Amino acid sequence: MEALFISTGVVALAEIGDKTQLLAFILAARFKKPIPIIAGILAATLVNHGLAGALGAWITSVVSPDIMRWVLGGSFIGMAIWTLIPDKIEEEETQVAKQFGVFGATLITFFLAEMGDKTQIATVALAAHYGTPLLVVAGTTLGMLIADVPAVFVGNKFAAKIPMKLVHAVAAGIFAVMGLLTLFQVDKLFHA
Repeated sequence: MEALFISTGVVALAEIGDKTQLLAFILAARFKKPIPIIAGILAATLVNHGLAGALGAWITSVVSPDIMRWVLGGSFIGMAIWTLIPDKIEEEETQVAKQFGVFGATLITFFLAEMGDKTQIATVALAAHYGTPLLVVAGTTLGMLIADVPAVFVGNKFAAKIPMKLVHAVAAGIFAVMGLLTLFQVDKLFHA
């Protein structure tokens, strides 16, 4: 259950202010149809993070535990730094909607926006770290929904009131702590 809770919390925090949350704001403002937008977010995230979780599980089967510890520790620290860098949304990501309808546009744009995004990379790293890709994917998907569904309903109205730097700093801190704990094998202290 730790994998589920950590994955949910870290991704929910990392997603606040992320380009996919901004995309949710834009799609909601443009189409004013929350249900197909939320369904598109869910479908895109399940596919994207499902692939990322499978990759994380595969990596653990082919990489030695010592190398994995260094790769994961470095990845979590890299995620901490990346979380502090603000995202921008590209206008072409929202243009797809004209051809595929609200659900199709959300599915396509969210899937593409998540490719190589920090939450996708985090899903790979968390799945490799915990070795329970299904729980991690469930957690990262839930984290995405926790951050993005309110964005669909409140739009830009409250976005300016959320202290993004503080939220990103907390998420970065969690990633950094996870990286250091992994590098220093802190979990082995409790399994003596």
